[in-house]
Amino acid sequence: MKHASILFATALALGACAAKPIPDAAPPSETPPSEPVAVDATLAPPLEPMPAEAEPPPAPAASKDILETAAEAGGFTTLLSAVEAAGLTERLKGPGPFTLFAPDDEAFAKLPKSELDRLFKDKKKVAALVEYHLVSGNAIEASEVAKMTSASTVAGPQITIDATSGSVKLNGVASVRSADIKATNGVIHVIDFVLKPPKKAKK
Repeated sequence: MKHASILFATALALGACAAKPIPDAAPPSETPPSEPVAVDATLAPPLEPMPAEAEPPPAPAASKDILETAAEAGGFTTLLSAVEAAGLTERLKGPGPFTLFAPDDEAFAKLPKSELDRLFKDKKKVAALVEYHLVSGNAIEASEVAKMTSASTVAGPQITIDATSGSVKLNGVASVRSADIKATNGVIHVIDFVLKPPKKAKK
């Protein structure tokens, strides 16, 4: 009888276990989707289109004549004194147009002082010297000068021009130091040596 009670109790326990629901396995935890990381605009600025190359601004129009332009530029004290001594001031203030191959003060300083003194005492000679650096009737820009082999001067004799070495040489001795200085009545090309007009042949 005792044995039967034990069996009965065991059966009740097993039935209770069978009746009790087995809990479902815990659902896997879902990882929330990661949010995109904000990019700091200061670290990665947007690409901007490359600007088109701007054309250089046009050179300002000349407002002064050749003598005024030379005086304003500076460095032509001796040449301007020679123009005055030669009595050519009014002519070079005229309509032109002129091309002036202008020796600067450094170029004149290469001449002996005694030679300059004699030159300034002789109006005809100083006039011939100035006129030998002057072409009348045309304002010849550097690009055109480089294509020429000679040019007729106001003094009469021609000056030779050689640009085969890449730089412009006048009479084989003077180099153009600075070109295309525009004036209202012409253009100035600065040279580093004084050109001497050829001596007239004695008859």
